[in-house]
Amino acid sequence: MRKLALIAALALAPLTAAAQDGTTAPDGPGPNLVLEVAGAASGKIVIDLLPDVAPEHVAQITKLAEEGAYDDVVFHRVIDGFMAQTGDVKFGKRSGDTAMAGMGGSDLPDLKAEFSDRAFTRGMVGMARSSNPDSANSQFFIMFDEAPFLNGQYTIVGHVVSGMDVVDAIKKGDQAANGAVTDPDYIAHATVEK
Repeated sequence: MRKLALIAALALAPLTAAAQDGTTAPDGPGPNLVLEVAGAASGKIVIDLLPDVAPEHVAQITKLAEEGAYDDVVFHRVIDGFMAQTGDVKFGKRSGDTAMAGMGGSDLPDLKAEFSDRAFTRGMVGMARSSNPDSANSQFFIMFDEAPFLNGQYTIVGHVVSGMDVVDAIKKGDQAANGAVTDPDYIAHATVEK
């Protein structure tokens, strides 16, 4: 078992005012990953995926979402002022034992890094990985704020176009425990709109 790190995101222009305050913003060119979040936080997050930046990663996320793999998966690592991580389809199901959440992936193969010159800013979405740059699989994270130290180190796959208020409301984890969350919020349902 390998422990997947959580970090990375994608940088485009800053979020529109609408996306920052949670009101509806125009969708990006898509495909759009739509996350229905439940728990302490509740609402919809729309992520404009970037197949032109990370085609293999976007294809894998799309496949997993369309198969329902992300449904019922917790936000297992959430660090205030940094990011919210989710997507462990093996160990992160809310209905199961989540003690190992963050250490798994999917049955699909790990992906070769698709690093870009995009910056990790608020609302960017990156793929989590272990220390091996070519180990991203299913886990991803959404940035609360900019993190330039991630630039060029993690694959950026998209950016939030609406629902940043929902992202901001996701239950935060224990800073002393690397963001581990007790009774975490979760993805009730994930879909892809093309």
